[in-house]
Amino acid sequence: MEQPHHFDEIRYDKPSQRVARITLARPEKHNGQTPKMLYEINDALDRAMYDDDVHAVIIAADGKNFSSGHDLADQSNLGDVRPPIMGYGGYGHPGPQGYMVKEQEIYLGFCWRWRNLPKPIIVQVQGKAIAGGLMLVWPFDIIIASDDAEFSDPVVAFGMNGHEYFVHAFEVGNRKAKQMLFTGEPIGAAEAKTLGMVNEVVPREELESFTLAMAEKIASRPMIGLKMA
Repeated sequence: MEQPHHFDEIRYDKPSQRVARITLARPEKHNGQTPKMLYEINDALDRAMYDDDVHAVIIAADGKNFSSGHDLADQSNLGDVRPPIMGYGGYGHPGPQGYMVKEQEIYLGFCWRWRNLPKPIIVQVQGKAIAGGLMLVWPFDIIIASDDAEFSDPVVAFGMNGHEYFVHAFEVGNRKAKQMLFTGEPIGAAEAKTLGMVNEVVPREELESFTLAMAEKIASRPMIGLKMA
């Protein structure tokens, strides 16, 4: 097994032949995402994309919950972490323009970029994936959930309307998306599977092994075929 590369808020390793794994590593914060974490995820995905020995990627998370969403205690701006890489200017603007660039870059921009990466990406979800946490689930190709997983977007209670990567109706259907947003109630793993949002639901203790087995099966396919599919 390849030794993990160094990151501060995630881990990157190769748990099996042709498979890379990116693990959110802030369990004490329920993997709340900071700009630093999002850039590290993006860097790790780039590493996997450019590694010709990698045919499939797993996104995983340490701890009880997959992700509590944005870390609201983190107030860093784009320039504090690194300059934007998605082509947006004005990130240093003190008003709405600067805030909009942050939204375009690390939230909407990264999600659209990850959605279109050319290698299969499987995300394994345990516990809660809340609001912005869904932005680390929905862009990817296959979702494997533990039987205790819950997916929610309660931000209407904050006077907001869903998170930045607004694909709720695509993921769970129009009516369920409205219920999800209006009430803030979570969707459990079993229901998410019936809605077509989740591929498989497995016991929590089998989540890692089941996901790795699927990744290994996918990674055994020719890369050109996977890219075209």
